[in-house]
Amino acid sequence: MSAHAIGSATISFGLVSVPVKLYSSSESASSISFNLLHAKCGSRLKQQYICPRDGEQVPRSDMAKGYEFSKGQYVQFTAEELKTLEEKATNSIDISEFVPLAAVDRIFLERAYYLGPDKGGERAYRLLAEALRSTSRAAVGQYASRGQQHLALVRPMGSLLIMEQLHYADELKDAAEVPLGEGEVKPAELDLARQLIEQSATDEFKPEQYRDQVRVRVLEAIQRKVEGQEIIEEPAEAPQTKILDLMEALKASLAVETGGGSRGENKDQDQKSDETPQRKRA
Repeated sequence: MSAHAIGSATISFGLVSVPVKLYSSSESASSISFNLLHAKCGSRLKQQYICPRDGEQVPRSDMAKGYEFSKGQYVQFTAEELKTLEEKATNSIDISEFVPLAAVDRIFLERAYYLGPDKGGERAYRLLAEALRSTSRAAVGQYASRGQQHLALVRPMGSLLIMEQLHYADELKDAAEVPLGEGEVKPAELDLARQLIEQSATDEFKPEQYRDQVRVRVLEAIQRKVEGQEIIEEPAEAPQTKILDLMEALKASLAVETGGGSRGENKDQDQKSDETPQRKRA
């Protein structure tokens, strides 16, 4: 079944326009969410807004949005005032520059979308993808959606174009604020660390070999609930003795990798996950 487009846009740079369609790159429905129920009768609870000053329930018609500029002090905005501040959608991804793809740190990534050519844009789409790929560059620009202006990066992935919505620089916290402490890197420890990395190194990232074991357990528990089975909590594993010495920890890690114990366990877990039958939706 072909992907369903969630929107359309035009990539604009210079005098060139590339009509594209936007597709979701991930499935949000895969996340598991729970509703709040009344434990006594099982009814789903409704959300209400109560004024703490007079204790009254406030209907949406009496609500206003406010910005807290000082502790306990707000300035109010009407819906009309906020509407005038919104960015008008133009359905255009306006490219302002082309940068080396490696120069954009992954910490800026917020979310990603697949881009496909829209009707009549196949040739220009392939040209842009090939030009970006051959130059190892990505296109940086902005686009408006739902009243907001977003920073975007368009990059190739094979023959496909990806649009990554990026954080603005002022949205990120300063990495320099993270305390690193002091510590000397000893040559012998560095050598062992490199050996450990090389023993577990691969030339290709294969995300399909990883499973969200928590999600699998939750789905299985939900299914047992649906089928009326009793949920039995597994006993907690005994805490393992921590190796405090860094050199000993590296040596122990190398021994495990050489023996292949951890990889074998992971393969067994993957096989068990593959054997899990498809669960019904709760």
